[in-house]
Amino acid sequence: MNKSPRLLVALATLVLSTQAAHAASAPENFLYMGSGDLVAAKAKLARPDIGGVQVVYNWKSLETAKEHYDFSAIEQDLAIAKSLNRKMFIQVQDRFFDLKARNIPDYMLTEPEYDGGLTPQFDNPGENEPVGSGWVAQQWNPAVRERYQALLKALAEKFDGQVYGINLPETSIDLDPKHEPKGFSCDAYFSAEMENLAFARKAFEKSLVVQYVNFWPCEWENDHNYMGRLFDYAERNNVGLGGPDIVPNRKAQMKNSYPYFNKYKGRLSYVGLAVQEPTLTYKNPTTKKPFTKEEFTAFAQDYLGANVIFWSTETPWLKK
Repeated sequence: MNKSPRLLVALATLVLSTQAAHAASAPENFLYMGSGDLVAAKAKLARPDIGGVQVVYNWKSLETAKEHYDFSAIEQDLAIAKSLNRKMFIQVQDRFFDLKARNIPDYMLTEPEYDGGLTPQFDNPGENEPVGSGWVAQQWNPAVRERYQALLKALAEKFDGQVYGINLPETSIDLDPKHEPKGFSCDAYFSAEMENLAFARKAFEKSLVVQYVNFWPCEWENDHNYMGRLFDYAERNNVGLGGPDIVPNRKAQMKNSYPYFNKYKGRLSYVGLAVQEPTLTYKNPTTKKPFTKEEFTAFAQDYLGANVIFWSTETPWLKK
């Protein structure tokens, strides 16, 4: 039976209004914190304007010895989140921003097939004498990558469908270009990160899988097509993307990941972006004051297409 023109107009109006409401919906607010911090932050997680939490766990804390896993910290945090009816992301950290933080399993630091397991990161590499700033796991080493994927597999067997999602760490690393580590190349690093992402997507069949991306080493404005390939893969394979920092219109990000979030707005399965402690120090160049919650949220929603913002517990508005 043919529908009347009036009914067709009404249906079209309903569809458009529903789409507009969805597009206009603000990102959910989640907390962001390290392992061991959730107990103290329980009252903040219980706030009605907070939908969940992302907790970061370093590799060493989860794999205490080769093929021996301790997920008790995740279990404790997940129990708290569930008791408050809140969602929970886990982030498995394989890079560290402190010279004392060599947080991969001890066996990887000593057994020869891992070549030390870690490579130092530097601030301002190539400018005078680089200053050490931390470490990154040598994912381009197949032996290291195999162990990281074994950890992801063990986590999926225990928590797939229990946690809301898993975040893989940011793509950027800063190595000393004068002394590249054994086996490293730009392409090898990109391929290793993409392999880990594909593995996580296959292992976690129910929970969201979100890759953090901000920069790729060796790349600027997608001149290696790393950024383009990642976003294309994410769209085709039900992978979410995100990043560790929302800084409205910041030049470096506008030359790397931000335009791709804008280009793929509405096309990715999930977008989760963070306002971490360093992000809070940036100032709006117009007001000369730190960015406000409203400014962070507007940029995340309107330009980046965020579904969720992971807020540092030090964020000023959370203290009110």
